[in-house]
Amino acid sequence: MRVLFITSEATPFIQTGGLGDVSGSLPAALCRLGHDVRVVLPLYAEVKEKYRGELSFVYAGSVSLAWREQYMGVFTAKHNGVTYYFIDNEYYFKRPRTYGEFDDAERYAFFSKAALCLMNAVCFFPDAIHANDWHSALAVIYLKRVFQGDERYRNIAAVYTIHNIEYQGMYGFELLGDVFGLGAWDRECVEYNGKLNLTKGALLCADAVTTVSPRYAEELTGEYFSSELYHIMRLVRHKTEGVINGIDCGLHDPAHSAAIAANFSPSDLRGRRKCRAELEKLCGFERSGAPIVVIVSRLAVHKGLDLLLCVFDELMSTGDFRFAVLGTGESKYEDFFRSAQARFPGRVFAYIGFNAALAEKFYAGGDMLLMPSKCEPCGLSQMIASRYGTVAIVRETGGLADTISPYNEYENTGNGFSFSDYNAHDMMNVIRYARRVYDDRDRWLGIMRRAMRTDFSWDASARKYGGIYERIRRA
Repeated sequence: MRVLFITSEATPFIQTGGLGDVSGSLPAALCRLGHDVRVVLPLYAEVKEKYRGELSFVYAGSVSLAWREQYMGVFTAKHNGVTYYFIDNEYYFKRPRTYGEFDDAERYAFFSKAALCLMNAVCFFPDAIHANDWHSALAVIYLKRVFQGDERYRNIAAVYTIHNIEYQGMYGFELLGDVFGLGAWDRECVEYNGKLNLTKGALLCADAVTTVSPRYAEELTGEYFSSELYHIMRLVRHKTEGVINGIDCGLHDPAHSAAIAANFSPSDLRGRRKCRAELEKLCGFERSGAPIVVIVSRLAVHKGLDLLLCVFDELMSTGDFRFAVLGTGESKYEDFFRSAQARFPGRVFAYIGFNAALAEKFYAGGDMLLMPSKCEPCGLSQMIASRYGTVAIVRETGGLADTISPYNEYENTGNGFSFSDYNAHDMMNVIRYARRVYDDRDRWLGIMRRAMRTDFSWDASARKYGGIYERIRRA
């Protein structure tokens, strides 16, 4: 299968969140299965500066966007066996930020149309395009409603993936023709709740819709999780499939990582004691038998941190826990964890910011990872932590429910702990239960080893996507 993967970010070139991880890993996994998958993304100023020596110029032309005629350059690079194309236009992409500009609607409309024009520019007409989140939603809409007059595009199928439905690309009707270059006959396709909604249009136009976990696909058909789009999600349920994200197991490998104090594996955990000792030293913790609970997260309301704020002092009053927090986000949570570090010296450590090297040390040296998310389309931290033997405690939502199976003491199964209701004391009770199990070293080591041996690789997910591409091509 030939697939053009259209995304606004991809590691290692540019990343702001989980979309970058997916776009950097899934295409490579698909290529290993024999598919010809190529990735197209904007040539942001940061990418152009950092990777200048690796980029090769291949095309210069223009793109028509409504009444505009805008320059389109194309550069290419190879990474991890995948061909990447970069759409160059400094007017749109020479900005200090990836997202959050006043003209994001126009910037990503240009990118979406340029991604389709790219096919002719580089003589690559795929069997399918795979667009991701609202930034490339218009690529699906343009393909099905604008480019169908060109026979070269007529048989190209489209997959649209929702990574986070909270971001839908909603704008006023004045942008329909003036910015997006769509006609009055297209309004019905993209109109929703009194606005233009690009995600809604892509959902209707796509031949297949995917989400980043099976549980999330089901959750999006209900009012609570869907950000008001549940009517459309129910309408497209017949062509929707949840495919769990994977992680780069080569990158997150405690047996070979050079960034941790000592290497270890499920069959030989001796090195993990050194990693734990290193984390204790980094955090200023005294050596003790109390477990280290780590949080590696954006500090945001949907991460469920309000639950922890409710019961934190109660948890700490027993002296049975130490907390190590790494993240940045809303000032409410940043201030709380700074205060907690001051109130519980030697027992709470808070690093406000993002530090990938320190995050790996948290994963390698922690005992438990806490992820009490209110909503979590997929989640990566619980999978990375499990690879390193840090046992995840999660709320049963989205991808957390699909990747972490709760410990069953009667059958001696499960790779973590979980709770279902969004309730602070339910969470606290599960944390305390995990603490009791932690004291039984044989049981705890069994959970650790099952977590480390869980297959979180992209291989199974890539095979599912390959099946989706084949199915929509034959339809």
